[in-house]
Amino acid sequence: MAGMYPFLAVELPGFETLGPGTWTNDHGDVIQTLFFDLVPDLPSPLEEPDRLRQEMAALAAHHGAALIEADVVTLDRLPAFRQIVKAKIPDQPVGQVFSGNYIVPKADCSAVVQVQAVERGITGVREALVLAAVGQQNFFLRHPYLPPGVQGGLPYHVADNADRDAQFPDHPLTRVRLILAGIADTVRLDSEFAARAPFTGPAGRDIKANANGQDSIER
Repeated sequence: MAGMYPFLAVELPGFETLGPGTWTNDHGDVIQTLFFDLVPDLPSPLEEPDRLRQEMAALAAHHGAALIEADVVTLDRLPAFRQIVKAKIPDQPVGQVFSGNYIVPKADCSAVVQVQAVERGITGVREALVLAAVGQQNFFLRHPYLPPGVQGGLPYHVADNADRDAQFPDHPLTRVRLILAGIADTVRLDSEFAARAPFTGPAGRDIKANANGQDSIER
């Protein structure tokens, strides 16, 4: 598998090439297509979506971030894990970075499509306007995936919900969702990669490292 690049095609209207497997647009959003030639570090198999969401949410919280949403979907007819994570912008006092990805795991490798959008200029407007509209009591919610007692990470609140995207069409979270949705029907994966043995779980490994899909994009 050394040297394999499993992506045959990805349609990216509005993006220009930044480097091999890397594209950007006028907002500065970045898309990467990545191949990891190692056993995926997803903590649970895709066949256990509730457990997978719980463990990925706990992992994000451990790293000071928050898992906004996660689902098991298909990408070019292959089972995949889709997630969106928010985190603080490193080394900055304010602002968040939103990362979304599709992870297509196999027994000994994985293909990942990753999207990242960063808050720029005045930050926190989406949160402030939604908070003013719904009130403090209705703004913060119990995380839908985190097990009871798990602490840490960024707060979960209604401003991150997809039904707020239309109100904030230029927000980085809205853009990540739209880009992920646009990519979903255009990705084509190599038949050799598709034929690899399926991912059935971490085989008892102790997952402590960050998951493939939560690594930030360095620019």
